Amino acid sequence: MPITHTSKRNSTTGRVGRPPAGDDGQRVKDYPQVSFRLPRTARDKLVALSKITKQPQWRLIVESMERYLRDLPRNERIKLARLLSRSKRVQH
Repeated sequence: MPITHTSKRNSTTGRVGRPPAGDDGQRVKDYPQVSFRLPRTARDKLVALSKITKQPQWRLIVESMERYLRDLPRNERIKLARLLSRSKRVQH
């Protein structure tokens, strides 16, 4: 009697592996990388905050930056918007 193998997977199972963790379902792997040095105490705080909140370090940095930018004076936010629009034109 031959042994047959049947797969338990069906089309509704979905993909194998972790789901994309980036914004709007993007793969974090596809994000540009950045490298910078932090004082040890700042890095320790970032690592601890990441563990406590169960958020990746990159997301904590992005959220912190967004909050910082919201508190900028209006004239600095305008300058930032101009710089960002210029960089978008250069990229396309």
